[in-house]
Amino acid sequence: MTEVAAGESRPLIGQRMQRPDIHRLLHGRGRYVGDIVLPRMLHLAFVRSPYAHASIVSIDTAAAKAAPGVVGVFTGADLGFCEPFIGRAENRPGHKSAPQPALAIDVAHWQGQAVAAVIASDRARAEDAAELVAVEWKQLPAILDGAVALASPPIHRSMPDNVSYEHSIKTGNPDQAFAEAPHVIEHQFDFVRQTGLTLEPRGLIADYDPAAGSLTVYHSHQSPVQMQGVFSRHLGIPEHKVRVIAPDVGGGFGLKINVYPEEVAVAAISKLLKRPVKFCADRIESFVSDIHVRDHSISARMAFGDDGRISAMEVDDISSIGAYSAHMRFNITESMMLVTNTGAPYNFPNYRARTRNVIVNKSLIGMFRGVGIPLSCVITEVLADLAAGKLGMDPVDFRKLNHHKKESMPCVTAAGSKLNNLAFDSCLDRLLEVMDYRKLRDEQAALRAKGIYRGIGIATFVEPTAYGPAFYGPTGAPITVQDGCTIRLEPSGVFRCVTSVTEQGQGTRASIAQIIADTLGVDITDVDMIDGDSAISTYGGGAWASRGIVYAGEAALKTARQLGANIRAIAAVITQSSPDDLFLANGQVVNKHTNAPVISIAEVGRIGYFRQDTLPPDLNVQLAVTQSHVVNNHYYYMTIGVQGSLLELDPDTGVIKLLNHWAITDCGRVINPLIVDDQLRGGIVQGIGSVLYEECIYDDIGSLVNGTMADYIAPMAGEMPDIYVEQIETPERTTELGAKGVGEAGLIGAMGVLWVAVTDALKPLGATISQQPFTPERVLEAIWKAQKPDA
Repeated sequence: MTEVAAGESRPLIGQRMQRPDIHRLLHGRGRYVGDIVLPRMLHLAFVRSPYAHASIVSIDTAAAKAAPGVVGVFTGADLGFCEPFIGRAENRPGHKSAPQPALAIDVAHWQGQAVAAVIASDRARAEDAAELVAVEWKQLPAILDGAVALASPPIHRSMPDNVSYEHSIKTGNPDQAFAEAPHVIEHQFDFVRQTGLTLEPRGLIADYDPAAGSLTVYHSHQSPVQMQGVFSRHLGIPEHKVRVIAPDVGGGFGLKINVYPEEVAVAAISKLLKRPVKFCADRIESFVSDIHVRDHSISARMAFGDDGRISAMEVDDISSIGAYSAHMRFNITESMMLVTNTGAPYNFPNYRARTRNVIVNKSLIGMFRGVGIPLSCVITEVLADLAAGKLGMDPVDFRKLNHHKKESMPCVTAAGSKLNNLAFDSCLDRLLEVMDYRKLRDEQAALRAKGIYRGIGIATFVEPTAYGPAFYGPTGAPITVQDGCTIRLEPSGVFRCVTSVTEQGQGTRASIAQIIADTLGVDITDVDMIDGDSAISTYGGGAWASRGIVYAGEAALKTARQLGANIRAIAAVITQSSPDDLFLANGQVVNKHTNAPVISIAEVGRIGYFRQDTLPPDLNVQLAVTQSHVVNNHYYYMTIGVQGSLLELDPDTGVIKLLNHWAITDCGRVINPLIVDDQLRGGIVQGIGSVLYEECIYDDIGSLVNGTMADYIAPMAGEMPDIYVEQIETPERTTELGAKGVGEAGLIGAMGVLWVAVTDALKPLGATISQQPFTPERVLEAIWKAQKPDA
């Protein structure tokens, strides 16, 4: 017993208590279980499959249930009321999906799939008890490779085979173009698996209130409104009774836009226990339970003439999408983005592509920064560089010859990308100037004569951004693509903004505040931002696909302009002037003829809220405005750019050293140059990690063998070159703000340009490389094969 006040005693959490204390406890913050006081919030730990593919013969939870502090142990069978997750796009005939339960039932299909959940008074007790859950397994053959899966029996009994979706594109006459082309270049591209490595792992607190029949979830997620719908549908709770709050999220990168059935299981267990339940993934379980990216094997070729003009491209992709087709955020999207954006910067008439999305016994592929577009950039730019080399043509001249020209737009590329008002050559010309391209080529030639192998890369890229209703609407996935904003003038003169977009550290909130401050004539410190709450914001999509400023920024601009007009109208009545003669600046309403303040914005607020009796009865006093940005027929906007890379390759060790990196980007109107520049730098660093370092390595039975930060290699400050970034602004014509989005451009261009630079460095050694990351071992192997082709 612990003294808390004279004449009163209270047990500590976890200590024995007197029976008379029960009533006080049950109506306070704790919960009485047996003779132990437990804290109200409970903690969850998952029991995960150690096998990539195994039958669950039995689960014995008795020892875990008897462990100290344990409130309950749940298996998939206990959560039968939770609707299974189906990942099928309605507009993709033949798209197949096995139903994915919240927790595995009967069979685990990848190492790391959750099969049971232990709930306890604290995390340590939950984790200790999870080790006491005895699962009897019958290990099954694991299929880990997409090509093998194509010829193997189905992993899921509910599917006829392992092909989740196959898609083909044919434009023009590619067979004739390849048959008649004077030159054809071919290359193999193998992209291994990676993971997202957000600074903050996934996590949530689910709190079901049985009295109100409502669920509140504090969620590390990029789209609160999306998850509000997910929890509602899968748990049978009316949507207006679900509230999802996403406070500042420590990194997203698309990893946290996906739907994780195990996170819905957390909310389901909260509903069963009628208690708040907290789950936070640790870094080790994140490696096996977070979505992964890439895992493609691609063969591609390009046909071109003696003059260097491209006549055709062809791509054949096998994508290993993991154990299930992903729910809502379909994991076939990576392949679809790949095949529809290949060759986008270049004008050629003939194209063929095929992609097969194959089920394998690995963690699910999901949305990640750039989705499949970085792969399309790699394929296009490497083939362009190889083609130029075959002709003895400078790679820059080859690109300029084939670039789509601004005067030929709007146009649709052979793969189906829509281009308009884009100046590829302007970006390229500026890049050549800032990197001093000709000087670098001269230095490269001189150093090669001394046995020093430098690679110079140039890569043009596209980034479709801010996808609209025409993208997700036809799929049947209930994903809104609008975003909105409410701005309210406080009597203090401060503006309070509630936006439906979320903040993952990308600076969206600060940029929206800047738009509002500039429009309403106040300091940015007088704009109070609230975001990430599905209950108080307008319906909105959140943060993904570089859409924050394009959608939420546009909504903020419209809202601020309307509110500014309302303030001027009220001020005009008070000061007996015309609204057209007034503007807002420095927290004041100013007469534009005299530049003299006539009333403060705060005073307009005070009168508008507290002294309406002094205003005309027919004056509509509206000091809070809500608007959304919705484009009914919109598919996407388009950001473009060109990146350059200089690196040095040591043929004796296989080590690649990055010397310099440049990026010229046209992302429309730039709101905050510092934020945009560092968004690009951050993306470039992720691209460096993708090409040179990061890889999820599996053994022959499907176990991830490098699932720790000690073994999974990611780039650090010491590996970073100087990164020069610069913007060319061509405002988007169809919006008032003119922004296009920039969140993924850095990664897209960086992957392409680094592949090109490494390929360029290997040319004098007669070597080519086809699998990323370009580890020293793979570089040395490529050189060795070139030197001993018959070995």
